Amino acid sequence: MSQSEGEVLALPAPENREEETVGLDKGLDDLGQEESPDSTPAEQPDSGDEWDTDLEADEQDRRARLVSPTELYLVACRLTAVIPCSYVLRQLASTTLDLNQQGTLDLNHHGLGPLGAKALAITLLSDVQISNLELKDNYILAEGTGYLMDMFKENFTIQSLNLSNNHLQSAGSKRICKMLLDNVSIKSINLSGNGFIDADAKRLADALANNYRLKDLDLSHNQFCDTGGEHLGQMLANNEGLEMLDLSWNHLRMSGAVTLCAGLKVNVTLKKLDLSWNGFGSAGAQALGEALRHNNTLVHLDLSNNRVSDEGTALLCNGLAANDSLRVLRLAHNPLTQLGALTLLNSIRYNPKSALEEINISTVLVNEAFVELLEAVCQDHSGLEVQYQGVTGSVTRTKKPSIALNIIQVSINLVMNETWEYCKTRTLLVRLRTLLVRLKTLFFPNLICGVRQASPLKPHITFNYKSITTFGLLIKNNIILYLEQNSCVYLCE
Repeated sequence: MSQSEGEVLALPAPENREEETVGLDKGLDDLGQEESPDSTPAEQPDSGDEWDTDLEADEQDRRARLVSPTELYLVACRLTAVIPCSYVLRQLASTTLDLNQQGTLDLNHHGLGPLGAKALAITLLSDVQISNLELKDNYILAEGTGYLMDMFKENFTIQSLNLSNNHLQSAGSKRICKMLLDNVSIKSINLSGNGFIDADAKRLADALANNYRLKDLDLSHNQFCDTGGEHLGQMLANNEGLEMLDLSWNHLRMSGAVTLCAGLKVNVTLKKLDLSWNGFGSAGAQALGEALRHNNTLVHLDLSNNRVSDEGTALLCNGLAANDSLRVLRLAHNPLTQLGALTLLNSIRYNPKSALEEINISTVLVNEAFVELLEAVCQDHSGLEVQYQGVTGSVTRTKKPSIALNIIQVSINLVMNETWEYCKTRTLLVRLRTLLVRLKTLFFPNLICGVRQASPLKPHITFNYKSITTFGLLIKNNIILYLEQNSCVYLCE
């Protein structure tokens, strides 16, 4: 019987399932078990107690003769007119060899299709041995997803589900979100590469707003854009269970990236966030920096290939300078230079609470000044490991420029909006005290950047402290004082 596209045939209703199961058991008994010709009818018991004992014995015998998953799969294939897959049979058999241990049913890349998914769903209705179901790349479509989601109404053993690359589209997301509203067993779900759009992000956000059971969600390789980022940010703000979220290979940028980070700012459970291969840029990096200033649970952040320049790195470092939880930061394949690399190290150097253990800037060529600064940083942060592409250039040993001078030169080329907003609302005396107290921190170079941004100078004109009002002169004087105290060679144009 043919079905229109997207229509889902409901699995047997609960009131009829017992009758159908009995029928399946009877059919299997007829196929695999024959009654002995010498068997005689059992004698009728004389008392109610003996009758109860016989019932218990019959129940135990019935349970012992329950059909195996492989037998049930063969029957389900006959019911759905699907040719049984030998690989599925072997996998089902292997997962039931040890009845005391739950296992993985790995059916990735086997082209089950919608009806194959239906046969599998019938098989797994009452299975208690499988906790991890792998169905990647099986062309299940929305129709097959419906069968599987109906199965989860009865199966509470499966905790991990992989439905990646199955062409589910929006119709499939609707069925999944409906299941997530009620399911109490799923802890991990992979929905990568299914063509989900912004509307699907809204459904997922609604389904997961109050779901504290799901811990791992993979939404990579989809088509979430600005609006999708806003919905996902709202999900992060409301969700109190998710620990790992993969949003790599989407189209998150601009307002979507900023709103997503706003949700991260108030999230209290997320530990790993993969944002690689999006388009966060400087605006997204600034929003991430603000989130990291307040978030104290995130330990792993992947921002690879996100158009984060030296400017964006400085904005991100504004958060790193105050963060005490992040351990892994990945920034490879971004337009970073050695200037941005120096800014990263400096943010760690002057943050005694920094927990960073790994920084990946493996596509950045650094100089010897970076290597020297890294050695200095590792004295206080011995567990830090930085991956970079290599060392370029050389520094003479007779006239070695100060690390402090390099840091200031880096800062002059960066922009820090938030710092300027902080400073322009305070008196000159407070500004000066701020400079003196935090002269050796990342905040001081950022003040310079804030003044430069607020100045009327064109971006390509050499920065001139004297043209930036009295505040600029205060900055210049304190820079010169600091450099002279550290015996540094300096140039102030």
